[in-house]
Amino acid sequence: MPKSTFIDFKAVKSALTMERVLEHYGLLDSFKRSGDSLSGPCPIHKGSNPTQFRVSISKNVWNCFSECKHGGNTLDFIARKENVTIHAAAMKAIEWFGLNLGEMKADAEQEAGEPDETPRQAPPTRPKPPIQTKAESGGPNKALNFRLDKLEREHLYLKERGITLETAVDFGAGFCEKGMMAGRIAIPIHNPDGKVVAYAGRFAGVPSDDNPKYKLPQGFRKSLEVFNIDRAVKEPRDIPWVIVEGFFDCMKLHQLGHKKVVALMGSTMSGAQEELIRKSTDSRSQAIIMFDEDEAGRAGREDIAVRLAKFVFVKVHTFEREDMQPKNLTSEELAAIVGGGK
Repeated sequence: MPKSTFIDFKAVKSALTMERVLEHYGLLDSFKRSGDSLSGPCPIHKGSNPTQFRVSISKNVWNCFSECKHGGNTLDFIARKENVTIHAAAMKAIEWFGLNLGEMKADAEQEAGEPDETPRQAPPTRPKPPIQTKAESGGPNKALNFRLDKLEREHLYLKERGITLETAVDFGAGFCEKGMMAGRIAIPIHNPDGKVVAYAGRFAGVPSDDNPKYKLPQGFRKSLEVFNIDRAVKEPRDIPWVIVEGFFDCMKLHQLGHKKVVALMGSTMSGAQEELIRKSTDSRSQAIIMFDEDEAGRAGREDIAVRLAKFVFVKVHTFEREDMQPKNLTSEELAAIVGGGK
């Protein structure tokens, strides 16, 4: 199975029980059953205390109360036991337990509204919106009442980043000589309605230690926005969404021909950003998470994949080379990745 195969994580998790997983590892006999719980030594850090690891049978979750101090579902357990990503854990589970990806995808599509002769007690519901954090509350970012028009679209820094004049004009990005973004590449950020709510300023070069790489306006909350979502949502429904970390990743993939691309402006996803993506997709949508191949990118993409899998089919793309970034892809490489999602 290709490592970038779309996997419905929710379907895989629902098809497995912790008892079945423990039995696969030959561990079930070493656990004591008491009502709804299983308890035993932790199989992950190989502990010896017979009560340090507990499984809730009804909730199908586990917790280690000793060295691991962690818990989760069946895929989380396999991922930690095998020291692999959630995506790799799901692939192992599919192979070990003979799960049928095609059937699971078909079931998910039926639940989303496909005709089905079997009566159902109640129609499926979309996931509830995530709870907003304090940083996300307090109303939306306000639209700006001005534009930075006198920007240098053909600045050397943009050329060094592989951004063409056409792309710079398309995204409204350019070098700013004066004002709040002086000495920086100003990149407008639009809300879902297409209104500019802020400019991000990328230092045109290597910044000094006391000079941040990116500058955002005071009071602006990037956790409330998804870069380029206002245009990506207008692309054909059958084209997969590509979710990246940064502005230049987004601009470069757009330049290479895949216009249904958005950036989270970081390697984490806020509740508000999750909700924006949920509102812009449906149960038949496909999303490819394509983060930088580094520690932050790997950690972020697994968490985001599990969250987005609640309402779209998710593919996590992993690069074979350390520190590889989406903006370094060629058009052929990008086409090979996104083409497999159609």
